[in-house]
Amino acid sequence: MDGTLVDTEPYWMAAETALIESFGGTWTHEDALQLVGSGLIDSAIIIQNAGVEMDAEAIVSHLTDAVQESLRTQGVPFRPGARELLQDLRDAGIPTALVTMSLRRMALSVVELIDFEAFDIVVAGDDVDNAKPHPEPYLQAAALLGVDIADAVVIEDSPTGLRAGIASGAVALGVPHIVPLDGVGAHELWPTLADRGATDLSELFTRITSLTGATR
Repeated sequence: MDGTLVDTEPYWMAAETALIESFGGTWTHEDALQLVGSGLIDSAIIIQNAGVEMDAEAIVSHLTDAVQESLRTQGVPFRPGARELLQDLRDAGIPTALVTMSLRRMALSVVELIDFEAFDIVVAGDDVDNAKPHPEPYLQAAALLGVDIADAVVIEDSPTGLRAGIASGAVALGVPHIVPLDGVGAHELWPTLADRGATDLSELFTRITSLTGATR
């Protein structure tokens, strides 16, 4: 979600900086980049190490509240082409899942702002035992959709998310945003989702699976 569907990473970074500075610590842009795509509890532990004297769960809740407030007051900046691609997938009858390490309440608040039913199911950070880069979130999503993960395409903007997608056995498409994805192992990288549709994803899937010789 964050960075692939909506450009909320600046909201997260601002919330992290404000929280850490309130405890007398410092938080640079480079520090913030290490959290992109990570599980919230893992991120909270890093923030604790930066001097925030709060329980990890309290940090997650505080940051989620702060980002949701930014969404309410500053708007939801959808990434180029993301909403249009979801609409085309829906029109083509292709099942879709939102897999995010944000809390479910945060994910649902974003999904509700899309003016059509964009996702069949949502798997959030508090729905799984193992955060990305573990494949569990994507394997759970495939199971809930009733599809074989080998028949799925994962779209990710972070190295952590891409590693989860690759480990799951899906075709992994990287669309870099804040951090580069070169060398992570994506099956393909697209600079943007703008002007991409269901046919493009279908052709990508066919091309990659024919190259790998996989039976899907």
